[in-house]
Amino acid sequence: MNLATPSCAAVRESGAAADCARPGTGPAGPSAHPLPNEPIAVTSDGADWSLLRADLRRHGTALVHGGLADWRLPPGEESLLREVLGRDLPRYLSLDDGELRARYAASRRLLKGAAAAALGVSSADLELMYGPTGRPSLRGFDQIDISLSHTGDRLLVGLTTRGLIGVDVEPAARQLYRESLKRRICTPQESRDLERLPQEDRNVGLVRLWTLKEAYSKAIGQGMAFRFTEFGFGPETMPVRVHRPDGSAGTGAQWSFRTYAVAAGGAAFVMSAAVHDTGLGRTLDTDVATMLDAETVTAITGALAAVG
Repeated sequence: MNLATPSCAAVRESGAAADCARPGTGPAGPSAHPLPNEPIAVTSDGADWSLLRADLRRHGTALVHGGLADWRLPPGEESLLREVLGRDLPRYLSLDDGELRARYAASRRLLKGAAAAALGVSSADLELMYGPTGRPSLRGFDQIDISLSHTGDRLLVGLTTRGLIGVDVEPAARQLYRESLKRRICTPQESRDLERLPQEDRNVGLVRLWTLKEAYSKAIGQGMAFRFTEFGFGPETMPVRVHRPDGSAGTGAQWSFRTYAVAAGGAAFVMSAAVHDTGLGRTLDTDVATMLDAETVTAITGALAAVG
């Protein structure tokens, strides 16, 4: 990792894209299971998914993002709407706000496009299903786990073959730093850490914490049901782990976290990902036409050896 990476404050001032991670949060960090270097920008028109597939092979995790205007469903395309949404169509139709509808459909279009590229299938063959807490997964394709997030005109999707993933994206300029909101977001230790920052860095520091908490909550399937004051993260100069409210360590090296500052569409965004590694290693081949489950291969190999 480049230790000369500019700070999030510098990114905010310049508008340039840079990695917000500090030593210990990326490939050189405490986890033996690093996240990819940065989210990949993709477009709907002839998207090149080769980088996504390369990240899945190399890291077991891939992040992609796109613009709402690009991934928005064309008006009047009812057949495409049904193909993209499937059983989510009633949920889409229940939304009253037009822009919320657009983001809902576009985020699922991006998600299915990315998953289809990883699995080597048509996006029309994919169907989302939801657990008791609303956590999404791909029906019949458990070799990859998924997560999605959207805000304004930016969509973010995460895929992993290692275990569980959660992602979140927020505008870097979103104003979160006010005392009443900070008390509902931060643990006592996080509040103390934020107060040590220069005044101009506190808001972007709180946006970072918000996205990490959203990503972790999504990964464990709790969403907003898990109060954000009950767990926290250390300052960006430290290895990223989940902390208890008093600042003591709450998770081990099976969890990987990383935050990115990304410039896209003329705006700056903070994107975070949380990945839980089940210890089975990454799946090198996710294509449904060629992959075999490791346990199946072991069983077949053992049976053949016994016959021989």
